[in-house]
Amino acid sequence: MFQTIEWTLAGTVRLIDQRRLPLEEVYVECRDVAAVADAIQTMQIRGAPAIGVAGAMGLALAAKAIRAGSYDEFFRELSRQGEELSRTRPTAVNLAWGIDRMKRCAEKSKDLPIPAIVQALIREAQAIRDEDIRGNRAMGEHGKGFIADGAAVLTHCNAGALATAGYGTALGVIRAAHAAGTRLSVWVDETRPFLQGARLTAWELHQDDIPVTLIADNMAGHLMQRGRIDLVVVGADRIARNGDVANKIGTYTLAVLAKEHGIPFYVAAPISTLDLSLKSGEEIPIEERSPEEVTTWAGVRTAPVGISAANPVFDVTPARYITAIITDRGVARPPYDASLQELAARA
Repeated sequence: MFQTIEWTLAGTVRLIDQRRLPLEEVYVECRDVAAVADAIQTMQIRGAPAIGVAGAMGLALAAKAIRAGSYDEFFRELSRQGEELSRTRPTAVNLAWGIDRMKRCAEKSKDLPIPAIVQALIREAQAIRDEDIRGNRAMGEHGKGFIADGAAVLTHCNAGALATAGYGTALGVIRAAHAAGTRLSVWVDETRPFLQGARLTAWELHQDDIPVTLIADNMAGHLMQRGRIDLVVVGADRIARNGDVANKIGTYTLAVLAKEHGIPFYVAAPISTLDLSLKSGEEIPIEERSPEEVTTWAGVRTAPVGISAANPVFDVTPARYITAIITDRGVARPPYDASLQELAARA
């Protein structure tokens, strides 16, 4: 499988440029934290778990470049650069989680010489990547049983290997079921305006020889009405304590449609996506991106010049619409304020 992101032997961060897919498989080499921040901001790399790994690796690059005479001076500069990096994408909690974990690693190593602290941070960033892949595979094992033989699955946006360090969350569940011999097919929403479903999810599934059919975002209700969708599986960018889920814009619409048609609606996400500090989804910040992503595509204007356009990147699906939340530590079911905290407390 392709490498979404990795730390190279040369001490750089190499990642696949997701803006170029599916027509070109191009890799970008980031040599400093500014390059990683730009890659996150411009969506060369995207997906909550993937940008959590990118944030950790970006901070490792930052640590390599810091020139400080004491630990306190080193840590102040590391923290400052971590804060700047965390502002690149505000909704996905994994980015802040990865940066905070790196800072804790630095604090645990504070009695070491600074070069040794830098090496500890590099090892920690690599460990975060490796743990993400293992967690995704565990998630797949926990969730594969929800997909019955012959099922038609709908997924939205990209929650696959490209959105993680590898294997995927929602697509990890689909991959695990497929690998276990379950006959299945996948409907993929195009996911306007950035077309993550059309460009990325369809590409991943096609690479794995998993039957995939692409649809426009406004076709899901029709297919549900005709009985052609058996379940929905999506990823998440942040999950509040009560089980409300922030995910790519359009997820809430699918959840409401699924509820109306009696279709199970599952969320697959690692525990690092859980934000127990937030009581509900109302407290989740929603990122707004440039209106040009709505009014143009690939540099071509698709809407009248001079009009306004809104571009909220995420929406919040209330917990009452979610059948279960599949995590790397097991499956949470309602009431989520109890089940999610129980999973979070597991070692």
